[in-house]
Amino acid sequence: MTELTHFDSAGQAHMVDVGAKDETLRVALATGSIRMLPATLQRVADGSAAKGDVLGVARIAGIMAAKRTAELIPLCHPIALTRVTVDFELDSAAATVHCSARAETRGRTGVEMEALTAVQVALLTVYDMCKAVDRGMVITDVRLLEKHGGKSGDWMAPLAPR
Repeated sequence: MTELTHFDSAGQAHMVDVGAKDETLRVALATGSIRMLPATLQRVADGSAAKGDVLGVARIAGIMAAKRTAELIPLCHPIALTRVTVDFELDSAAATVHCSARAETRGRTGVEMEALTAVQVALLTVYDMCKAVDRGMVITDVRLLEKHGGKSGDWMAPLAPR
């Protein structure tokens, strides 16, 4: 196991120096889900939620959040993102909305935090837009699925049941 990079030799938190790293294509994919009542999922699916297009608003919220990650996570570097996508899949059998976010840049540090932030905020937006009819929704299984690029190369999460 490697050392935690956000701490110096004295144990003080610091921003990692990435100045000497090569600029490479960096890509990260994160996922997560929100479980809800079947009736709530039906409202999301047919667009009858009182606040409007739940997934459309959540998509924009996720993209905006990815762009603001460095303002939310104290030691993250501001990154010039070249692409962010946020997608949803409705799972009627499980009364769940699955979300995936992909972040890309050409830079000196990875975009894992941006992808994870996009998923979290997109799912929080679904919660916000549906909470009037279902306060018991549960956001779950937010995780990094894969990352590509940089000195450490590619990484893929072990398969997990959905």
